Amino acid sequence: MITFKTHTLDTVPEGSKKILEAVNTKYKFIPNALAVYAESPTLLDSYVTLSAIFEKSSLNETERQIILMTNSIENVCGYCTAAHTTISKMSGVPDDVIESVRAGKPINDPKLEALRKFSIIINKTRGWASAEQVEEFLNAGYSKQTILEVIVGTSIKVLSNYTNHIAEPQLDDAFASNAWIKNTPSDPGELAFRHILITNLIVTDFV
Repeated sequence: MITFKTHTLDTVPEGSKKILEAVNTKYKFIPNALAVYAESPTLLDSYVTLSAIFEKSSLNETERQIILMTNSIENVCGYCTAAHTTISKMSGVPDDVIESVRAGKPINDPKLEALRKFSIIINKTRGWASAEQVEEFLNAGYSKQTILEVIVGTSIKVLSNYTNHIAEPQLDDAFASNAWIKNTPSDPGELAFRHILITNLIVTDFV
């Protein structure tokens, strides 16, 4: 079995050291995932930089966390789901929103639910959202800018979720109370929605 080192400030590659020092200063600890990403200064810098850029988007904290957590759940990344649950709670995201996203159930707020569903669509279809799905999202009150920012959030989670699948960082104590295990959706409407996504998935052959 291949294992990845959970770096400390003493073992981290030189190209990652300043970034981890900044993370440690900001959060008062270094999350294990970032300590693993530090093996590649390119990955660590990409993740931290893109995350900082995402915070400058037109989306508020609740909307950003919905996108990030939804992608983490769709990609079955327990580490990131627990981490974003913790961040969401600390940032004042409503409890009912957090619980709905974690459970894969509709959010009571129609606009936020449209964002959650569109995040799933972008993830599941690899960006091949239909014209009808895009129009429905815009009709919910979002903009073309939001569409592109959902893709940014999706990209952030590709970096972290995929790396976590391979490297399997240990869940930090700070996130342990919000540990998450994938469950099959029990809501018939949600199951039907996912079935529609799968059946509408566009398969493209790349040569």
